[in-house]
Amino acid sequence: MSQKFELFAEDRPDQGKGASRRLRRTGKVPAILYGAHRDPRALALDHNALLHQLENEAFFSSILTVTTGDKSQPCILKDVQRHPYKNQVLHVDLQRVLEDEEIRVTVPFHFLGEDTAPGVKGGGVVSRVMTELEITCLPKHLPEYIDVDVSKLELEVALTLGEVALPEGVSIYGGEEMLEQPVFIIHRPRREEEIEGEGEGEGETPPGEVPTTTGEPEED
Repeated sequence: MSQKFELFAEDRPDQGKGASRRLRRTGKVPAILYGAHRDPRALALDHNALLHQLENEAFFSSILTVTTGDKSQPCILKDVQRHPYKNQVLHVDLQRVLEDEEIRVTVPFHFLGEDTAPGVKGGGVVSRVMTELEITCLPKHLPEYIDVDVSKLELEVALTLGEVALPEGVSIYGGEEMLEQPVFIIHRPRREEEIEGEGEGEGETPPGEVPTTTGEPEED
């Protein structure tokens, strides 16, 4: 069952860099709500409440509800700008959604059966080539994540996007050309003797040959 997330917002009459800096000093985050064939709307969100919700993976791939006054609007999170080193959100982009129009969202993969995969049991090393997927779907079909079963994967065999079972109503953004993209591979580990053997022969003189030097002759 999908989790429900609600954002409480207020209108932001003043815009621009200076106005945004002043807003952040009051514990608010400037945001923009756009889409659904309507004009963009400048909003302000509570910073601490937003930061808490951003800790939840599902927040990024769920239909959110943004409430301003007595009106609510379904939307999705499209972009989050963060401070480069502070734990601070600088700006948020929200996109309105309509129930009869497809949306484009990036959702995470959840890998199942890694421990029981034959390749892992055989000593293989896991490589998650893709950890998320950009999809298109109607809002009612939006999954929080996509399960990827790797429990039968052998060594050196890649699981491709075309082999991932997608939820009902979900399509891969990018079309059929994406189907051959590798998602998950279990590599054969390099043997210790192969690593040790990489340096063999370096600096040694083959039998029957006289060592030569390329530098200047040594002085007495």
